Amino acid sequence: MTTTTRARPAVLNLTPRAEARIAELMAKAPEGAVGVKLSTPRRGCSGLAYSVDYVTDAKPFDEAVVTPGGTLYVDGASVLYLVGSTMDWVEDDFTAGFVFDNPNAKGACGCGESFTV
Repeated sequence: MTTTTRARPAVLNLTPRAEARIAELMAKAPEGAVGVKLSTPRRGCSGLAYSVDYVTDAKPFDEAVVTPGGTLYVDGASVLYLVGSTMDWVEDDFTAGFVFDNPNAKGACGCGESFTV
């Protein structure tokens, strides 16, 4: 009997605009930065928020999403909240930032800064 393993789904899908923004961030990253990291710290009205920061080293349980412009690390403790999500970069006349389409989110606060699962 042979065992076949299926391909592991990506923890996070990135749009081309999100990949381009990661490339821009990495082009002006501080010395020693190996990528940017997405985490979901506890804060805001609904409990969890999205946070993207430079990272100088990957932790053992972080998931790496390799893009042409740099690596996005997903915090190991946040993976279960983010599986199947899409990360986009959106700019308009008044704001710019990463936007998340998260199928795991069961609710969000009125201001859109935090979510609950």
